[in-house]
Amino acid sequence: MIWKRDWGLVGRQVVAWMIMLLLYVVILTVIMVFLQGTMMYFLVGLVFVMAFVQYFFSDKLVQRSMQVMLVDEDEEPKLYAMVRRLADEAGLPMPKVGIIQHKAMANIPNAFATGRSPRKAVVAVTPKIRYLLTDDELEAVLAHEMAHVKNRDMLTMTVGSFAVMVASIILNNAFLMALFGGNRDSENGGGIIIFIAAMALTFVVYMVGTIVTMAISRYREFSADRGSAYLTRDPDALIRALKKISSGVNAASPDAKRAVSGTNSFFIIPAISGESVMELFSTHPSLEKRITNLEKVRAEIRGY
Repeated sequence: MIWKRDWGLVGRQVVAWMIMLLLYVVILTVIMVFLQGTMMYFLVGLVFVMAFVQYFFSDKLVQRSMQVMLVDEDEEPKLYAMVRRLADEAGLPMPKVGIIQHKAMANIPNAFATGRSPRKAVVAVTPKIRYLLTDDELEAVLAHEMAHVKNRDMLTMTVGSFAVMVASIILNNAFLMALFGGNRDSENGGGIIIFIAAMALTFVVYMVGTIVTMAISRYREFSADRGSAYLTRDPDALIRALKKISSGVNAASPDAKRAVSGTNSFFIIPAISGESVMELFSTHPSLEKRITNLEKVRAEIRGY
């Protein structure tokens, strides 16, 4: 197997973890300074409960939201054999294999991997992708998902999205928190100043967390594309697959794409609902950039 550790991804993940740690400190400081009494204890407790659920059960929640049906070797021998071969090639434990049953995904070709560690990994595909792609193209897509598992980038995405989620909760409920639990030191307008400062800091956490998470998400797709090329030694198969999947996603109805938009960061091609998305806040690099990236890997593999 040709495999090169992506130190660019490793470095970005380390930096992302450091930034997220700082954001968590800021969020907890905002809660403790701005809120008082029962509201403070409730929100701090909620943060820790959400962190626990996010870490231990996020993969199961994704599976449930996408209605993933886990299959064994007897039920899906061909698909199972592909994943097993790639797992052996990558030196990974055999992940669970699933078929996405969500009705909105019935006519959308796609695939994703989830799980906080290689031993908890799940690789799932939609029924449509299996009929749209040739065997070598499907294997390239599965190799892309196995590269995510090998890179262990799914945990970074899980942790990264948590700070954004907490900040969003605070911003969406700022009025209620100010009304029932805010710091009521009104001397010299102190309470209002604290409220404005707290919301400003929370908004900064939300924006920084979103940008960092999206940047890691885009780079990890580049890295997984390269990993697929290394595992299969056939970057052209993934290029063909990405083009077919992109066309299939674009052809899907806007309602179907909107129904699964919350899980776009997991898919190999996001199911964007038609509106333009600024690249800064996109979960995936453009198809053109991914193809350029794979063409560079092809030249590297061929030695020129």
